Amino acid sequence: MIDREISELRRRFRADRTAVTHIYGCYVNQGGELLADFDESLALLPSEEQEKYLELLKKALSGTLGRTLSELSFPTAEVMSGERHALLRRLRDQRLQGAEARRALYEKIAGSLRFADTGYLILLASEVYDVPFRGKDGVLRAESGDTQFSYFVCAICPVKETRPALRYDPEEKAFRACGADRVAGNPELGFLFPAFDDRTANLYGALFYNRSKDCGYDELIEALFHVRPPMAVGVQKDNFREVLAEALDAECSTRVVQTVHTQLRELAAIHKEARDPEPLTVSCRELSGILEEAGVSEARTAAFRVKYDETFGADAELPPQNLLNTAQLEYRTPNVVIKVDPDRQDLIQVREIGGVRCVVIAADEGIEINGVSVV
Repeated sequence: MIDREISELRRRFRADRTAVTHIYGCYVNQGGELLADFDESLALLPSEEQEKYLELLKKALSGTLGRTLSELSFPTAEVMSGERHALLRRLRDQRLQGAEARRALYEKIAGSLRFADTGYLILLASEVYDVPFRGKDGVLRAESGDTQFSYFVCAICPVKETRPALRYDPEEKAFRACGADRVAGNPELGFLFPAFDDRTANLYGALFYNRSKDCGYDELIEALFHVRPPMAVGVQKDNFREVLAEALDAECSTRVVQTVHTQLRELAAIHKEARDPEPLTVSCRELSGILEEAGVSEARTAAFRVKYDETFGADAELPPQNLLNTAQLEYRTPNVVIKVDPDRQDLIQVREIGGVRCVVIAADEGIEINGVSVV
């Protein structure tokens, strides 16, 4: 899938565009018990509730590929005979109308997912989308094509308990006490099945949404899809830093890391300017080339390739922004943190002064301490 295809589906989740007829859901308490199972006709709901349900489902497709959204690919064996894929196909083919299949999905989620301090709401909706033509200029045409895309979306929303408060009563024109309540928040997790590849159904794929940068929810992915889980963004960053530091060892210098950062940043800028619909990724080979350009020895570069494959998998390609923070440079010591505009890394140097290793900052344009100009 590409971002443009995901955006096309996101735009479906509006009351005046969607072909969704029913909203299905289940409330799971903190202990994993299924407390409420509901089936609501979207047309019979008040407009405010329609919009809120559709908004939550839409947010389960939000963000970008490689960050909050990950493509999952099913192995052929799972598609041909796997019980997890069979359940997903049944839910899709029944357009979620089968209560038994929905219950099986709720139980799989409840058996493999816990949030620390809260229960959660599982939301489901199905649609058959008459895929319109897209012209060579990339614009969707009003007329329908000859393709229908039948799919469903799942959103998993933490349910938070509000505190007792004072609520304004417009009839009495006064504030009155109201007790604690349970409110569904924005989705933490979700998925789309099947994938929407080249604007048609791909039963060998699914799209997984994860709002967290640090938790991969491997147990849930195993329970629902039986595929290798994607590495969480925060974990990718931490692992890449370790790979660089351990593989390069004494050659992991300030200049080398600055060069890697600059090159990744330039790749991201070129990709953005080109408006390439395919998500940007870099391979181990490309990263090795950057290291060689930075002056890293052949032996240390080879060690990097081995460590990279061990950590991320052979042939793994990763988004540059998941490796280093391309938006800023951060220099950190145990007691000091310095954040620098990436375009002005020339202001920072690492020198040895009087036998002490120091970070030197050029400050010709003035210095402020807590907003106070100093000399």
